[in-house]
Order: sequence, then structure tokens, then C-alpha cells
Amino acid sequence: MNSFLRFRFAHRTHKHCLRLLQWQVQREINYGVVALWETPTLYWKSSTRPSRTTSACGKLILKGVKHMSKLYRKQVWSRKTKWNRFLQDLTRFLMNGPKASSRSNQETRIFTQHNERRLKEFIGDPAGKLHTGRSRNDQVATDMRLWLRDAINTLKELALQLISTMVERAAVEIEILCPGYTEGPAMQRAQPIRWSHWILSHAVALSRDAERLEDIRKHVNVMPLGSGAIAGNPFDIDRELLRQELNFDSISINSMDATGQRDFVAEFLFWASMCLTHLSKMAEDLILYSTKEFSFITLTDAYSTGSSLMPQKKNADSLELIRSKAGRVFGRCAGFLMTLKGLPSTYNKDLQEDKEAMFDTYDTVHAVLQVATGVISTLMVNQPAMERALSPDMLATDLAYHLVRKGMPFREAHSCAGKAVYIAESKNIHLSQITVEDLQTVSPLFDKDVSSVWDYNRSVEQYSAPGGTARSSVTAQIEHFRTWLQAQKQKP
Repeated sequence: MNSFLRFRFAHRTHKHCLRLLQWQVQREINYGVVALWETPTLYWKSSTRPSRTTSACGKLILKGVKHMSKLYRKQVWSRKTKWNRFLQDLTRFLMNGPKASSRSNQETRIFTQHNERRLKEFIGDPAGKLHTGRSRNDQVATDMRLWLRDAINTLKELALQLISTMVERAAVEIEILCPGYTEGPAMQRAQPIRWSHWILSHAVALSRDAERLEDIRKHVNVMPLGSGAIAGNPFDIDRELLRQELNFDSISINSMDATGQRDFVAEFLFWASMCLTHLSKMAEDLILYSTKEFSFITLTDAYSTGSSLMPQKKNADSLELIRSKAGRVFGRCAGFLMTLKGLPSTYNKDLQEDKEAMFDTYDTVHAVLQVATGVISTLMVNQPAMERALSPDMLATDLAYHLVRKGMPFREAHSCAGKAVYIAESKNIHLSQITVEDLQTVSPLFDKDVSSVWDYNRSVEQYSAPGGTARSSVTAQIEHFRTWLQAQKQKP
């Protein structure tokens, strides 16, 4: 029975993954910030970002306004009744959200002033008190941190879903053997491995990405609000109370640095670059494995397309797009670092580039993680093709180990195995077809028990040390990931 038929875990079906993609796309369409192109069955977003600042940051700005206005109660509101009325009106405004304005002047294009003007239309003159002691510099830095904090949570959840999918697939297909390759791009056959071992190698890389996100979130979750434009805030506000209100871990300790640095954005962009490096590597392997030359896997129609000219072709478009999106993210990261490198201290308008880079990178990684989950959960494995690709020459290292177990130093055993390979090639036969007599011309330690070397299952089972490809080791890796995933899900 094809291994895919046994691979049934309902929460990872391709229909579910496609629904996730379509929901995300529809949500972005509703916000009016996305331009789309599509393959016959797979949506991929190409986002335009100038308006995203308005749609994504609006309520975050107002959230900060609401909490900060509490701190100004004594300074700018003379009576408690006025404060209570203002708070009610502000809450009502927040529930309605900022609306687009028909005005096209410069004030409207500056979103913070636009909000203040809209709020004044909504609640009257008290809206003019909101900007007391504040600056767009600390506001925007705070909004970005609030947004990125939530974005990191979402991306981590998607990464964990992908890792979980990979781990469960590895558990189901643990008995499948395949060639392991080294020294690309020629992809030379190296040693037999378990297919699950290959899957888990990419799960390990993604687990590092998930853990890196936790570290980045710590750096993101520092509150700059209350720093003003450069010198700080003159009204002796309680920033610690504000931190608690906005659920930040700590407050910034220097107002100039707080408003003028975007380290957290650069860290996020680097993280995304590293994550997509890992996903691009996995995609490249799967693209090769899906070709007729390999025929190790077949992608479902949901994640592949046909050729407009050649009817026999089935293109791995989803994987090719994953691979290409890595370059897009690398460009965002490098471009933003180039923006930062020549800036003087504190805020400069150049930092406006941070939003396009951050939003676009988030959208790209968000889509890639979902598509990767769909591909991994639905691809079909051709076990016979994988096993046919195994060849005796991949056991040359095992031949050397055979001599090591008989007491020969490895370097000498390696040389003897190399001589055996030369004999097989000169006679145009498989390594396993060399006679014992011929092997004994290489070393007298060879005898009839050398036949046990030519067993692929025995070969993989010898790698039983932690991290190896033996069944016991791969099972331990699977259990490690299940425990790790459970711990990750329990984190706040």
C-alpha cells in the first residue's frame, strides 16, 4: 500500500491548508491592501504596502492614545467628569475605528494627525489634548512594536504547525529508506538514510527558527512610548504603569535611542531571511525529488500546475515560489540595513522604509509557511523509486567500517575500501559483486561475512547513536519533537 494512503491526519489535509490561504487572502482583500495573481489552484499574495500603515497601525495608535491619555488625566483634565466623558467618547471612537477621509491634504496623509482630526469630529475639542508631550517618533516606534509582537506570535504558530506536520509524517513513514546526498549541485549519492531522517533534518532547522523568534520577541517587547521626539517627556508620567497597560516587558532607558533605532526590525528581517533559507533548501530538494529522474515524490494538483505548451509536465510551482520568495526577503533585509548604515542619531525620515520591509516580509513568510505545510502534508512518496535508487556503492563506507570492527585503523580501512571501489569500477560491476577472493587481495581481513555489508536496512541500523538514522534514533528524534512542541504550545 502506498505510504500516503496511511498518512491520514485530518488537521493537515491540503483542503485545510488551502482554506487557510484563501481566508488570509480574502482578509487582506477586505482591507484593500493586496494585489493578487494566482495559479489555477494556489493563491499567492504580492502585497503593496503604502496603505498598510493606515490599515494595520490605526487601532494600535489609538490603543496607545487611550492608555497614555490616562496618565495625563491630572495634567490636562481639570475635573473627573470631563475625564470620564472623554474616556467614554474615546472608547466609542475606538470601536468604530478610523475612517478614510475624502480630504487629500498633507494633514490627512499624516496618519496620526488624521486620527486627531477625525477624533475631534467625533468628540470635540478634548481631542486636541491628546498629543500633549507626545511625538510621532515614539508613537510610531510603539505601534510597530505592538504590531510586530503579534505578528511574531502568528508566525511562530505557523512554524510550529509546519514542524508538527513534518514530525507526524516522519513517524508514519519511518520504514522508508532512500539515498542521502552530499556535495550538491551534482547531488552525489552518499549513504542510505531513512526518509524520516531527511524530513526531521528540516524540522530541526525550523525549530531553531521558532526559538529565534522567542528571542526577537524579547527585544521587540520594550516600550518606547513616553520618550517624546528626542529629549523625553516633561510631564513626569508613569511609564511603568503605561508598560503594564500595553503588556510590554520593559521600558526603554534612553529616549534618543528609543525613537531612533530599528534594531528589532532588522532582527526580524534577518530571522525571516534565515527561515526562508531553510525553507528554500527544503524546496530545492523536493523539486529535484519530484522530477522524473528521481520520481521520489509526487505533488498533489493543489500545489502544482501544468505547462501551457507541454501536456506531460507537472510543475512544482509551489516549491519554486517558496524558493524564489527567499530572494525577495533577502533583498528586504539587505536594503533596510543599507538604509540604516548611514543615518545619524535619533529619528530620521529614512526610517519610514522600515514599514514596507517589515509588512512585506511578514506577508511573504506568512504565506510561505502555510504553503510549505500544505506541500509536506499532501505530497505522495514513491517508496519503490526511493529503494531502487539505493546502490551498493553507497555502502563503501560500511565496507570500511567492517574492517574497523576487525581492528583495522579507520584511515587504513578507508584506503582498502577505496581500492575495492576501484576494482569494481575497473571490472564494470557493482561493489557488492566483488568476490571474496578479490577483496582478500586488498586485505586478508575480508572473509565470507562481508556479505552482511550489502544489506541497506542493516546499514542504517548501525547509526544508532543519538542523532543518527537508525530506527531507534529517529524514533527518539520524533519523541523529542513531540515533547518540544507540547512545551512550545504551553508557553504564553
